[in-house]
Amino acid sequence: MKSVRALLQFCTSLPLGRPVEFEHFARRSYLYPLAGYVIGGIAAGITCWIASPVVGAAVALAMVLVLSGCNHFDGLLDFGDGLMAHGSREKRVAAMTDRTTGAGAVAAGIVVTLLSFAGLQTAANLPATILIAEVCAKVAMSWLTTLGAPFREGIHSYLHGFAKPWFVVPAFLLALPLFLLPVPRADIALALAATAVIVALMLALSRRLFCGVNGDVVGATNEIVRAGIILLLALL
Repeated sequence: MKSVRALLQFCTSLPLGRPVEFEHFARRSYLYPLAGYVIGGIAAGITCWIASPVVGAAVALAMVLVLSGCNHFDGLLDFGDGLMAHGSREKRVAAMTDRTTGAGAVAAGIVVTLLSFAGLQTAANLPATILIAEVCAKVAMSWLTTLGAPFREGIHSYLHGFAKPWFVVPAFLLALPLFLLPVPRADIALALAATAVIVALMLALSRRLFCGVNGDVVGATNEIVRAGIILLLALL
Protein backbone atom coordinates (compact mmCIF):
# COMPACT_ATOMS: atom_id res chain seq x y z
CA MET A 1 0.00 0.00 0.00
CA LYS A 2 2.93 2.36 0.53
CA SER A 3 3.83 1.86 -3.12
CA VAL A 4 0.29 2.73 -4.20
CA ARG A 5 0.21 5.81 -1.97
CA ALA A 6 3.58 6.95 -3.32
CA LEU A 7 2.29 6.41 -6.86
CA LEU A 8 -0.86 8.46 -6.26
CA GLN A 9 1.08 11.21 -4.51
CA PHE A 10 3.34 11.40 -7.57
CA CYS A 11 0.66 11.15 -10.27
CA THR A 12 -2.27 12.97 -8.68
CA SER A 13 -3.10 16.08 -6.70
CA LEU A 14 -5.33 14.15 -4.29
CA PRO A 15 -4.86 14.92 -0.57
CA LEU A 16 -3.37 11.66 0.69
CA GLY A 17 -1.82 12.67 4.00
CA ARG A 18 1.85 12.57 4.87
CA PRO A 19 4.22 12.01 1.94
CA VAL A 20 5.44 8.45 1.48
CA GLU A 21 9.02 7.74 0.48
CA PHE A 22 9.13 7.91 -3.33
CA GLU A 23 11.34 4.83 -3.52
CA HIS A 24 8.34 2.66 -2.62
CA PHE A 25 6.84 3.49 -5.99
CA ALA A 26 10.14 3.63 -7.87
CA ARG A 27 10.70 -0.05 -7.11
CA ARG A 28 7.27 -0.89 -8.55
CA SER A 29 6.69 1.48 -11.45
CA TYR A 30 4.56 -1.20 -13.12
CA LEU A 31 1.79 0.08 -10.82
CA TYR A 32 1.29 3.17 -13.01
CA PRO A 33 -2.03 1.88 -14.46
CA LEU A 34 -3.60 2.03 -10.98
CA ALA A 35 -3.29 5.82 -11.13
CA GLY A 36 -5.12 5.66 -14.45
CA TYR A 37 -8.03 3.85 -12.83
CA VAL A 38 -8.20 6.46 -10.06
CA ILE A 39 -7.94 9.53 -12.30
CA GLY A 40 -10.02 8.13 -15.14
CA GLY A 41 -12.53 6.59 -12.75
CA ILE A 42 -13.21 9.88 -10.99
CA ALA A 43 -13.54 11.73 -14.31
CA ALA A 44 -15.82 8.99 -15.68
CA GLY A 45 -17.99 9.04 -12.56
CA ILE A 46 -18.56 12.78 -12.84
CA THR A 47 -19.34 12.71 -16.56
CA CYS A 48 -21.98 10.02 -15.99
CA TRP A 49 -24.18 12.80 -14.60
CA ILE A 50 -23.70 15.18 -17.53
CA ALA A 51 -26.14 14.81 -20.43
CA SER A 52 -24.46 17.20 -22.86
CA PRO A 53 -21.58 15.50 -24.76
CA VAL A 54 -19.83 18.84 -25.28
CA VAL A 55 -19.94 19.77 -21.60
CA GLY A 56 -19.09 16.21 -20.63
CA ALA A 57 -16.02 16.21 -22.86
CA ALA A 58 -14.82 19.51 -21.41
CA VAL A 59 -15.38 18.35 -17.84
CA ALA A 60 -13.67 15.01 -18.45
CA LEU A 61 -10.56 16.71 -19.82
CA ALA A 62 -10.58 19.29 -17.05
CA MET A 63 -10.80 16.57 -14.42
CA VAL A 64 -7.90 14.48 -15.71
CA LEU A 65 -5.72 17.59 -15.91
CA VAL A 66 -6.68 18.86 -12.46
CA LEU A 67 -6.41 15.44 -10.82
CA SER A 68 -2.96 14.92 -12.32
CA GLY A 69 -1.80 18.37 -11.24
CA CYS A 70 -0.97 19.08 -14.90
CA ASN A 71 2.42 17.44 -14.31
CA HIS A 72 2.28 15.33 -17.47
CA PHE A 73 0.77 18.19 -19.47
CA ASP A 74 3.81 20.24 -18.51
CA GLY A 75 5.95 17.45 -19.97
CA LEU A 76 3.97 17.69 -23.21
CA LEU A 77 4.68 21.43 -23.43
CA ASP A 78 8.40 20.93 -22.84
CA PHE A 79 8.47 18.10 -25.37
CA GLY A 80 6.77 20.35 -27.90
CA ASP A 81 9.54 22.93 -27.53
CA GLY A 82 12.22 20.27 -27.99
CA LEU A 83 10.42 18.77 -30.96
CA MET A 84 10.08 22.08 -32.78
CA ALA A 85 13.60 23.35 -32.04
CA HIS A 86 16.05 23.48 -34.94
CA GLY A 87 19.66 22.50 -34.86
CA SER A 88 21.76 19.99 -32.97
CA ARG A 89 20.71 17.55 -30.29
CA GLU A 90 22.12 19.91 -27.66
CA LYS A 91 19.87 22.73 -28.88
CA ARG A 92 16.81 20.48 -28.81
CA VAL A 93 17.59 19.27 -25.30
CA ALA A 94 18.17 22.86 -24.17
CA ALA A 95 14.83 23.94 -25.65
CA MET A 96 13.03 21.07 -23.93
CA THR A 97 14.62 21.51 -20.52
CA ASP A 98 14.68 25.29 -20.12
CA ARG A 99 12.02 27.13 -18.12
CA THR A 100 10.56 29.17 -20.95
CA THR A 101 7.46 28.23 -22.95
CA GLY A 102 7.85 28.61 -26.69
CA ALA A 103 5.64 28.28 -29.74
CA GLY A 104 6.30 24.53 -29.93
CA ALA A 105 4.92 24.08 -26.43
CA VAL A 106 1.79 26.10 -27.18
CA ALA A 107 1.19 24.21 -30.43
CA ALA A 108 1.63 20.80 -28.78
CA GLY A 109 -0.75 21.69 -25.95
CA ILE A 110 -3.42 23.06 -28.28
CA VAL A 111 -3.27 20.20 -30.79
CA VAL A 112 -3.42 17.41 -28.22
CA THR A 113 -6.19 19.11 -26.23
CA LEU A 114 -8.30 19.85 -29.30
CA LEU A 115 -8.00 16.29 -30.58
CA SER A 116 -8.96 14.90 -27.17
CA PHE A 117 -11.91 17.26 -26.86
CA ALA A 118 -13.18 16.51 -30.36
CA GLY A 119 -12.87 12.77 -29.81
CA LEU A 120 -14.68 12.78 -26.48
CA GLN A 121 -17.62 14.71 -27.95
CA THR A 122 -18.27 11.95 -30.47
CA ALA A 123 -17.48 8.97 -28.23
CA ALA A 124 -20.27 6.41 -27.99
CA ASN A 125 -19.55 5.92 -24.27
CA LEU A 126 -17.80 8.97 -22.87
CA PRO A 127 -17.20 7.67 -19.30
CA ALA A 128 -15.74 4.39 -20.56
CA THR A 129 -13.65 6.22 -23.16
CA ILE A 130 -11.95 8.55 -20.68
CA LEU A 131 -11.28 5.65 -18.30
CA ILE A 132 -9.78 3.44 -21.02
CA ALA A 133 -7.70 6.30 -22.39
CA GLU A 134 -6.34 7.23 -18.97
CA VAL A 135 -5.39 3.66 -18.07
CA CYS A 136 -3.70 3.17 -21.45
CA ALA A 137 -1.81 6.43 -20.91
CA LYS A 138 -0.44 5.14 -17.62
CA VAL A 139 0.45 1.77 -19.16
CA ALA A 140 2.46 3.76 -21.70
CA MET A 141 4.25 5.64 -18.92
CA SER A 142 5.21 2.38 -17.25
CA TRP A 143 6.50 0.88 -20.49
CA LEU A 144 8.48 3.99 -21.36
CA THR A 145 9.93 4.14 -17.85
CA THR A 146 11.11 0.55 -18.27
CA LEU A 147 12.34 0.70 -21.87
CA GLY A 148 13.51 4.29 -22.28
CA ALA A 149 17.22 4.74 -21.58
CA PRO A 150 17.68 8.18 -19.94
CA PHE A 151 19.91 10.86 -21.49
CA ARG A 152 20.29 12.87 -18.27
CA GLU A 153 19.84 12.65 -14.53
CA GLY A 154 16.36 13.28 -13.18
CA ILE A 155 13.14 11.62 -12.07
CA HIS A 156 13.05 9.38 -15.14
CA SER A 157 16.60 8.15 -14.67
CA TYR A 158 15.81 7.43 -11.02
CA LEU A 159 12.72 5.38 -11.90
CA HIS A 160 14.47 3.68 -14.81
CA GLY A 161 17.27 2.62 -12.48
CA PHE A 162 14.83 0.52 -10.44
CA ALA A 163 12.83 -0.80 -13.42
CA LYS A 164 13.25 -4.37 -14.62
CA PRO A 165 12.47 -5.62 -18.15
CA TRP A 166 9.64 -7.80 -16.81
CA PHE A 167 7.81 -4.71 -15.52
CA VAL A 168 6.13 -4.43 -18.94
CA VAL A 169 4.15 -7.61 -18.20
CA PRO A 170 2.42 -6.65 -14.92
CA ALA A 171 1.75 -3.16 -16.31
CA PHE A 172 -0.10 -4.81 -19.20
CA LEU A 173 -1.92 -7.24 -16.89
CA LEU A 174 -3.19 -4.33 -14.79
CA ALA A 175 -4.98 -3.05 -17.90
CA LEU A 176 -6.93 -6.28 -18.44
CA PRO A 177 -9.84 -5.28 -16.13
CA LEU A 178 -10.75 -2.80 -18.89
CA PHE A 179 -12.25 -5.76 -20.76
CA LEU A 180 -15.01 -5.83 -18.12
CA LEU A 181 -16.33 -2.46 -19.32
CA PRO A 182 -19.46 -2.29 -21.52
CA VAL A 183 -17.30 -1.70 -24.60
CA PRO A 184 -16.58 -4.16 -27.43
CA ARG A 185 -13.54 -6.23 -26.48
CA ALA A 186 -12.05 -5.70 -29.91
CA ASP A 187 -12.02 -1.95 -29.27
CA ILE A 188 -10.12 -2.37 -26.01
CA ALA A 189 -7.66 -4.76 -27.63
CA LEU A 190 -7.05 -2.20 -30.39
CA ALA A 191 -6.57 0.51 -27.76
CA LEU A 192 -3.85 -1.52 -26.01
CA ALA A 193 -2.22 -2.32 -29.35
CA ALA A 194 -2.27 1.37 -30.29
CA THR A 195 -0.67 2.18 -26.94
CA ALA A 196 2.22 -0.13 -27.76
CA VAL A 197 2.63 1.46 -31.19
CA ILE A 198 2.69 5.00 -29.77
CA VAL A 199 5.23 3.98 -27.13
CA ALA A 200 7.46 2.48 -29.82
CA LEU A 201 7.19 5.65 -31.91
CA MET A 202 7.97 7.89 -28.94
CA LEU A 203 10.98 5.75 -28.07
CA ALA A 204 12.29 5.95 -31.62
CA LEU A 205 11.63 9.69 -31.89
CA SER A 206 13.22 10.56 -28.55
CA ARG A 207 16.29 8.47 -29.31
CA ARG A 208 16.71 10.22 -32.64
CA LEU A 209 16.10 13.76 -31.37
CA PHE A 210 17.49 13.62 -27.82
CA CYS A 211 19.48 10.36 -27.72
CA GLY A 212 17.28 9.11 -24.92
CA VAL A 213 14.28 9.70 -22.70
CA ASN A 214 13.60 12.01 -19.77
CA GLY A 215 10.60 12.85 -17.63
CA ASP A 216 9.26 15.32 -20.19
CA VAL A 217 9.13 12.61 -22.86
CA VAL A 218 7.32 10.25 -20.49
CA GLY A 219 4.82 12.95 -19.51
CA ALA A 220 4.25 13.89 -23.14
CA THR A 221 3.63 10.23 -23.97
CA ASN A 222 0.91 10.13 -21.32
CA GLU A 223 -0.91 13.05 -22.96
CA ILE A 224 -0.37 11.80 -26.52
CA VAL A 225 -1.54 8.27 -25.75
CA ARG A 226 -4.67 9.57 -24.01
CA ALA A 227 -5.53 11.70 -27.04
CA GLY A 228 -4.72 8.88 -29.45
CA ILE A 229 -6.89 6.34 -27.65
CA ILE A 230 -9.77 8.79 -27.37
CA LEU A 231 -9.65 9.40 -31.13
CA LEU A 232 -9.35 5.69 -31.87
CA LEU A 233 -12.39 4.80 -29.74
CA ALA A 234 -14.37 7.69 -31.22
CA LEU A 235 -13.68 6.49 -34.76
CA LEU A 236 -14.44 2.82 -34.15
